Amino acid sequence: MSLTVLVDYDSGNLHSAEKAFQRMTSEVGGGDILVSSRPEDVARADRIVLPGDGAFPACRAALGSYGGLYEAIEEAVTVKGRPFLGICVGMQMLASRGHEYRLTEGFGWIDGDVVRIEPADRALKVPHMGWNDLVIERPHPVLAGLSTGDHAYFVHSYHFRVADPAHRLAFCDYGGPITAIVGRDNIVGTQFHPEKSQAAGLRLIANFLHWTP
Repeated sequence: MSLTVLVDYDSGNLHSAEKAFQRMTSEVGGGDILVSSRPEDVARADRIVLPGDGAFPACRAALGSYGGLYEAIEEAVTVKGRPFLGICVGMQMLASRGHEYRLTEGFGWIDGDVVRIEPADRALKVPHMGWNDLVIERPHPVLAGLSTGDHAYFVHSYHFRVADPAHRLAFCDYGGPITAIVGRDNIVGTQFHPEKSQAAGLRLIANFLHWTP
């Protein structure tokens, strides 16, 4: 029986994410779901999900404050090649650097910077909050069954500007392109909240539970 661990590091309410993952594993047979902040649980996980709500520096510091937790995630993902899904700030932390409030080092797993959204249309408000259409740029097993035009739910003021366009799997238009999904190797991340994105988000979660990079 496979195990998916949702990492809990006090970065926000995990209830809705846990509920969505539990629902999809019961529907598609994706194994056990566990919410945990224990490095030993991450070490034995078959899949790892890192959510995140709030500011980049605060989330990065919070993750580092749990002794051995980040190190367990890094080893599982970069050494053992376990499938990884970052959500919202959990996705942004994959970047080289974050520029929110102060320059903060990210994981450096996908090269690029997290910068403030600056819509070309001044009438568009920041934060970018609400539903937006996805534009799928590259096929990926986690995106099976998703199409350009599917809706996703966003809440953020900063976005991931990837250095290599090949690492951007999808974007949305909000006064210019906003990175929606990134990916490389065994790593994917969504700027939007799949657990709040109804059919498209649940499909992505179901795909992740069966993804074998």
